[in-house]
Amino acid sequence: MTKHKIYTMSVASVYPHYVTKATRKGRTKTEVDEIIRWLTGYSQEEFEAQLENETDFETFFAKAPQLNPLRTLIKGVVCGVRVEDIEEPTMQEIRYLDKLIDELAKGKEMEKILRK
Repeated sequence: MTKHKIYTMSVASVYPHYVTKATRKGRTKTEVDEIIRWLTGYSQEEFEAQLENETDFETFFAKAPQLNPLRTLIKGVVCGVRVEDIEEPTMQEIRYLDKLIDELAKGKEMEKILRK
């Protein structure tokens, strides 16, 4: 079975779209970065290194320092699929990130986005 195209795409190639989606709705790049760091456990410097190295999504999540255990509280639909029902672990992590960016763009408070 061939891997989904997103697995081999670099995070750096998609990241500007996350930022654009957020800033278009009055949110900030800093908030996008905070969400990514919360989800993955990367420091800001580590995250920026991943962008600079053009790390693909599969590697980005596989090497994440500490995937946040609260990420399993993320529920909802992304691309017509419930994130909590996705069985493939890497795809679920990608969709968790998509869902968090969606919540940010919809104006949800950061405390709620970060499941505090």
